[in-house]
Amino acid sequence: MAEASLLALQGDAEATPCPSVLQLEELLRAGRASCSRVDEVWPNLFIGDAATANNRFELWKLGITHVLNAAHGGLYCQGGPDFYGSSVSYLGVPAHDLPDFNISTYFSQAADFIHCALNTPGAKVLVHCVVGVSRSATLVLAYLMLHQQLSLHQAVITLRERRWIFPNRGFLRQLCQLDQQLRGASRS
Repeated sequence: MAEASLLALQGDAEATPCPSVLQLEELLRAGRASCSRVDEVWPNLFIGDAATANNRFELWKLGITHVLNAAHGGLYCQGGPDFYGSSVSYLGVPAHDLPDFNISTYFSQAADFIHCALNTPGAKVLVHCVVGVSRSATLVLAYLMLHQQLSLHQAVITLRERRWIFPNRGFLRQLCQLDQQLRGASRS
């Protein structure tokens, strides 16, 4: 995408329709080239990988009180209340990082979990999957759209400034549908 097109895409997101999947991918490529195992992407909201989520000492050092596992039941993401004990609230989303997986069925539940946690004084939330770039990022983008009233475009820019993310094309399409639904609801 030409520099001018990218700048236009970064302009006033409210005035433009939801970007296409290809435009979103170009916007995501323009972000950070790498990421840490865990990054704070919004105040007290972290995206990380399975290694971080499976390290109770690391979670304690970060002050994590809530964990949303976007790959619950997967080979590397067993997690659960038994693993974390009573000191960490847990929500498992059994999502698969496949373009045809319907992750949108979990948007509201995951966004509400994050929102309730962040409204608890002193709470910090880790949203993770295996690597922390697709499933977890998708659920955090949905949270920003549903509870922080950001457009998809604004949410992508917000996250990409703090972490390298790259949801798969199917997840991007589902986020576009959510963006269109939210824009339609705000107009009526």
